[in-house]
Amino acid sequence: MVLVAGAATAAAVGIGDAGPAERTGGDLPPQTAQVTRQTLQDSVEVIGDLGYGAADTAPGWIDGVVTRMPAAGAVISQGQAVYRVDDQPVVLLYGTVAAYRTVGPGAAGKDVRQLETNLKALGYQGFDVDDRFSAGTAAAVRRWQRALGLPQTGRVELGQVLYAAGPIRIDAVTAGVNQPTGGGQPVLTYTGTGRTITVRLEVTEQRLARVGVPVTVRMPDGTETPGRVERVATVVDEQTTGDAAPTTMIEVLVSLRDATAARGVEAAVVTVGFTAAEHVDVLTVPIAALVALAEGGYGVEVVDGSATRYLPVRPGLFAHGRVEVTGDGLAAGMTVGMPG
Repeated sequence: MVLVAGAATAAAVGIGDAGPAERTGGDLPPQTAQVTRQTLQDSVEVIGDLGYGAADTAPGWIDGVVTRMPAAGAVISQGQAVYRVDDQPVVLLYGTVAAYRTVGPGAAGKDVRQLETNLKALGYQGFDVDDRFSAGTAAAVRRWQRALGLPQTGRVELGQVLYAAGPIRIDAVTAGVNQPTGGGQPVLTYTGTGRTITVRLEVTEQRLARVGVPVTVRMPDGTETPGRVERVATVVDEQTTGDAAPTTMIEVLVSLRDATAARGVEAAVVTVGFTAAEHVDVLTVPIAALVALAEGGYGVEVVDGSATRYLPVRPGLFAHGRVEVTGDGLAAGMTVGMPG
């Protein structure tokens, strides 16, 4: 929008003034440029942080003493122990409903279906996967508990499982071995195992980032790999010094199409290329070549030897100092006037 406004402030001229007047020397435009045919992209490259995305916190609900804790960077999958309290495992299961209660015979709800889905995936049978905790579910839970070395109660206590969308990677440990836990106090933080890139854009660049659009990621070694915008959110950065107002930014989460592109790279600064629009094989001129016409619209001053004339044009895509233009009689290779 600023670029368009800049063009609109050029001195207004009329087509009636645009007859091919013969000019010489100082009467001609002080500078000229060529009309070119090219592919014009509204694009920008920004710096991003390659990592594993935002970390979630695992609260400890089982009262006791931490007897085993994973190391940062460890990857844990469905059915495996995340950590141990009083030498009993807190187990990772998959799902989007957080564990919020003890479930046992007679319980019903989405969390019951989620538990049964996990039991089925782990090879346990004898129950229907539904929203009801049946006697068959309780029997399967007892078999699962026996395999884990847990008391065979047939119910799952709050805090005995941690639900996550998939495999997790331990980000940081907040409760060490030999320390007490319980009451929902933080035990550790974790992320998913997929590689993600976090980018922050100015609000004026929000057009570049839409969920699902492709991007190009340049790795630290210079290689390029495709990515995809997964999430776009507005965030506010609170200023920590002075009286500066908070800054609103657009936070973009990008995934890598080929996860192997980040193999061996734990964390790094990468360059992400966003393209909001691409117009192929169009005529372009420098933005400064646009002039506002007195009768409305825009034109360019075509220079032909010692003569000039104003040709009406319709601006299109603005990008990287140039603008797409269309108009009768306009052709690649023409010379247009520019301000000094």
